[in-house]
Amino acid sequence: MSRARVLHAALALLCAAAVLSTPAQPEAGTFTTVDVFVVSDTPVAAWQVELTERRGAMQIVGIERGDDSTFRDPPFYDRVALERSTTDRIVLASFSLSDAAQLPRGKVRVARVHVRATGSAQPDYEARLVAVGTADGRPIDAQLSLETQPER
Repeated sequence: MSRARVLHAALALLCAAAVLSTPAQPEAGTFTTVDVFVVSDTPVAAWQVELTERRGAMQIVGIERGDDSTFRDPPFYDRVALERSTTDRIVLASFSLSDAAQLPRGKVRVARVHVRATGSAQPDYEARLVAVGTADGRPIDAQLSLETQPER
């Protein structure tokens, strides 16, 4: 065997060994936002929502408040759940001490959840309205809806 062929074979083996020993890159995932809306004809003073991803393939990377200024801060949530590398569930809640006349009604975005979806399948989000109430603490009928958008 010629010296060039031996050198070529040795280089091929080194390249193959390097490729095989390189750890696989973790999947980047898909970043999306999940907007959470409460819909009610009655002014909303407090709400609680449970958000899940049915396959358990989401990592929550941030939570923002909604559109209405009466809910000034981001919703309350379990920070330990947020710090986990992945979770399939988070509970969000907020309240306002504003007068009933200042409270939102209609379709109101109450939160925006920033999510890194893992895996190759499309995320399958589900939300449940746990509680919604008026300024005087009465429960009210309301609907819940989600809208997802890819992160820009």
